[in-house]
Amino acid sequence: MEPHVKSIAKLTVVAALVAAALATGYWWGHTKSVTSAASSSKTVTSKSKILYYRNPMVPSDTSPVPKKDPMGMDYVPVYDTEESTSGDSVVKISVEKIQKLGVRTEAAALRELIRTVSAVATVQADERQLYAVTPKFEGWIQRLYVDTTGQRVKKGDALMDVYSPELITAQQEYLIAIKGVQAVADGSPDVRTEMLRLVESALQRLRNWDISKSELQRLQREGKVRQYVTFRSAANGVVLKKPSIEGMRFMPGEVLYQIADLSSVWILADVFEQDLGMVHQGQTATIRVDAYPDKVFNGEVTFIYPTVTPETRTAIVRIKLPNAQGLLKPAMYARVEFASFHSKEKSLTVPDSAVLDSGTRRLVLVDLGQGRYEPRTVKLGMHADGYAEVLGGLKAGEAVVVKANFLIDAESNLKAALGGFGHGSHGSKPGEKEQVKPGKTAAASALAGHRGEGSIEAINLAHATVTIAHGPIASLKWPAMIMDFRVLDPESLRTLKPGQKIAFDIIEESAGEFVIVGIQPAGTSPATRDHIGH
Repeated sequence: MEPHVKSIAKLTVVAALVAAALATGYWWGHTKSVTSAASSSKTVTSKSKILYYRNPMVPSDTSPVPKKDPMGMDYVPVYDTEESTSGDSVVKISVEKIQKLGVRTEAAALRELIRTVSAVATVQADERQLYAVTPKFEGWIQRLYVDTTGQRVKKGDALMDVYSPELITAQQEYLIAIKGVQAVADGSPDVRTEMLRLVESALQRLRNWDISKSELQRLQREGKVRQYVTFRSAANGVVLKKPSIEGMRFMPGEVLYQIADLSSVWILADVFEQDLGMVHQGQTATIRVDAYPDKVFNGEVTFIYPTVTPETRTAIVRIKLPNAQGLLKPAMYARVEFASFHSKEKSLTVPDSAVLDSGTRRLVLVDLGQGRYEPRTVKLGMHADGYAEVLGGLKAGEAVVVKANFLIDAESNLKAALGGFGHGSHGSKPGEKEQVKPGKTAAASALAGHRGEGSIEAINLAHATVTIAHGPIASLKWPAMIMDFRVLDPESLRTLKPGQKIAFDIIEESAGEFVIVGIQPAGTSPATRDHIGH
């Protein structure tokens, strides 16, 4: 045999051996793949449902029906019990990353919510215990017994001596009437009665001028006119104002002294209008003042003023406070705290730090264990002392993330964004293709819609938003709650009004942010989604 013929024969044999090896390798790999798929399928229960089929070599390549890839390998079925590589709301994080992020969880639990409302306040004199010395006649001040502001006085203490021609005349009339009664002692009963009437009239005139009882008794006892009459205090208290000066002339109705009884004072607290519902009459309040940092005063809410100050959006709450030691002085600043119980029964709560507020809905991250976290929409009630009341969407005992939840949420959003490059997004089945219709944006067309029903709470045409109290939305696993939504077509809001029953369609515009693409009164034909972006 020629040498070159032998060489060709050898090459032919080698090529045959290589082809046989490749065929054997392919058969072995294909058999192993099928065996592995069959083995994994054994773990799927009979109730599991096939969602779609995925190329084992290219996960983003999916098909709604069984098929083979160009190499002849079968697509692997994906069941509804398996964790989806994209579009699944559950985010999975490794233990190492959890430790690096410093993730901390706390169980939702029943608590007695006590909300503390804080307000700034000022100390004021009790308006019901203010007294003013205002003569009802013209005169002059001869002498001042109380001559400084802030001086304490007792009821009946002499304040000043005054001179008035009218007082002198009234005293003379009284003494003349007394002498007349004595002169007609032996006269007829009618004459004596008339003279007694004159005596009483003269005394009443002096009483009407606020001449004290002790001064009238002196006049009756001595029986002579005094040139100067003494004015006395009508109550215990402190002199707040004293415009009086010795020798000055005063006119009827002019304030010569202002006296306040400070044995009890008012605390006037400025409470923001959103906190007014937590304050009521008879409620106990705690008061602290900078002058006495070691002291705590307790008072009672006696009145809530009926108006709100427009500039500060606050209403005045009045608290009555005993002040026997005189420590609290008018115009002092104070800090007030009102403790209010939300209800007699305990409420399901989570820490405020667990709540992720997107503006349109409130989320918490529920710890499912093994590094898996599920974003859960919740309906919240009141907030109190670092906790939020949960009205729906969560059960007692479920653990929620209270630290590093923003970082996990960012991880979840990144996962959703990357998943969008695969086989679909946000609930759409892989392999399904949606054609973009005229007037419909490509971004909106790729998103799955959800339908809800409820009633309108408020409409904001300026910002194209609507507040809706909606029922449960099963497709999103949302409980009934009140939410704010942005509307893609603001004109659709003009025909609606608060209190109206409506049906609406929403899509997830971005991670966790839903917008309304269709809204109409309940009972009418649903608006088609062709109007997205209209």
